[in-house]
Amino acid sequence: MYLIDYHTHSLCSFDGCETLSDMAAAAAMAGMGELCLTDHCDLIDEYGRSDRSFSWSPVEEQLSLARPASPLPIRMGLELGEPWEDPSLAAAITAHPELDFVIGSVHNLPLSDGGTDLFHIHYDSAARCHEVLHAYFSCMEALSAMDCYDVLGHVIYPLRYMNDRDGNAVSLSPYFQRLEGIFRAVITAGKGIEVNTCRGQTVEQWREVLGLYKDCGGRIVTLGSDAHKTADIGKGIPEAAALLKEYGFSLALYEKRQPRLISL
Repeated sequence: MYLIDYHTHSLCSFDGCETLSDMAAAAAMAGMGELCLTDHCDLIDEYGRSDRSFSWSPVEEQLSLARPASPLPIRMGLELGEPWEDPSLAAAITAHPELDFVIGSVHNLPLSDGGTDLFHIHYDSAARCHEVLHAYFSCMEALSAMDCYDVLGHVIYPLRYMNDRDGNAVSLSPYFQRLEGIFRAVITAGKGIEVNTCRGQTVEQWREVLGLYKDCGGRIVTLGSDAHKTADIGKGIPEAAALLKEYGFSLALYEKRQPRLISL
């Protein structure tokens, strides 16, 4: 089975620390056939402030150092967070001619609601969870209507903190009607979603969302570990690939922003 890790962060991300060369070696050891570097470009920083500081230069340097000796193909990607806050800047950043793949992600509340990173919110009640989820899916609705991304990133992202960290038992099922609208917009635009394993921790949590996406007619799915260090690259990817196969999906690969589906 051909495996990929299309969500990884190097030292070019504010929360990364590893060289791309080391990441590529780790990906090969983990049995990956391709690696995609998707360092952060968040238009709201982790402290809730507008951020327009992104530069491609560090990414380009890491790619130039890593690719010549890499044991596997390395795609040039990006995790683009909160692009609705500055659509023209998002379009300019993603116009890089060598770019292969863009994940569109929601990490923060909108600036109009304070811009807080979802990681920094204390989810002390179900009511607080649903307040944040309402804002989260409003942001995702705005993102899904844009043209600057290829797949929606980690749709179940808030559950990492609401349930896994803070001990709630919140379900996304009350938001499935909104998710259906989001998925239909994504599908109509020829885009897809990723199954993000959160370093191998959340594979089974994707079942309901994958089922809904399939029912909406979705076809394009990528896989990513969200690794921020070499030890986590590829974690959960074989299990996630098996889940995709169980649901009848192919696996999407990207080159120069064009998807190619392969059988699992």
